[in-house]
Amino acid sequence: MDNLQIKDSYKSIASEARGLFKDNGSRFIAHAYPVETEEEVKEIVAALKKEYYDARHHVYAYRLGHLGDKFRANDDGEPSGSSGRPVLGQIDSNELSDILVVVVRYFGGIKLGIPGLIRAYKTSTADALANAEIVEKIASKRYRVHFGYLNMNDVMKVMKDMGLEQKNQKFDMECSMDTSVRLSQVETFLERIGDVEGCNVEEI
Repeated sequence: MDNLQIKDSYKSIASEARGLFKDNGSRFIAHAYPVETEEEVKEIVAALKKEYYDARHHVYAYRLGHLGDKFRANDDGEPSGSSGRPVLGQIDSNELSDILVVVVRYFGGIKLGIPGLIRAYKTSTADALANAEIVEKIASKRYRVHFGYLNMNDVMKVMKDMGLEQKNQKFDMECSMDTSVRLSQVETFLERIGDVEGCNVEEI
């Protein structure tokens, strides 16, 4: 595969951000979080339900991964398609991934109707994302490189040439180190490190 075709950069948010929308007494409080796993999503949603225990709804949507292929929209009791989908729509229109948005609704006593709900969830989410710092993330794979002491210079040359960070270095007669390689560089890295005599690589 041509390395140029491998998508390994994507946009996310740097830290938690909030947004707010009010309509006919109802308050829509949007919380946006950077997340990487569905487990994180569950923990954050559970914590917000505990914090806003007296709210009527806790609607959320998320998209995960550098390809954005893991996603979900949850209406949490609101009419189908009126809430979770508009939240996910804002995530997608900003081309974001590794992100969770939870919108907490306090009911104001007046029903807003489907169009009103769509507008409220969309606008509160848009406000939170407008307040967020957008960052570029790089998808990568982690490797542990095993090599003999006599081959250290060859391994170090590959690391330096490719600008790779070295972690957990162990230097003895048998040496090892860990590194992260962005997806578009994986093929080149494995070829070059494979050319070093007595060098073995494992994905971690």
